Amino acid sequence: MTMGKRVNLLALMLISASTLATPVFEIEIRNHLFFPSEFTIPADTKVKLLIKNSDLSAEEFESYELNREKVIPGNSKGVIFIGPLNAGVYPFFGEFFPKTAQGKIHVK
Repeated sequence: MTMGKRVNLLALMLISASTLATPVFEIEIRNHLFFPSEFTIPADTKVKLLIKNSDLSAEEFESYELNREKVIPGNSKGVIFIGPLNAGVYPFFGEFFPKTAQGKIHVK
């Protein structure tokens, strides 16, 4: 295989890999609330949740149904991977402020 063909093959592999990238959904914690508090993700797909905590205090993203929990310190970001999931509704909450920090992920 010539050098030119190898470069083209490598470029094609990189383009293919980038089209298969994991979808990213952003959630912000602000005033002990999740924004958005409800959103929809595709079924049977692994997704990345990028959680930005804009509060000064820490919050823990927790979901029994998703089997996930992660403390996000104040003024920082955290990443959680979920899925692939079956269609349904998956609630989540903030462990430190459970009365206000609540949300749902709709999977369709």
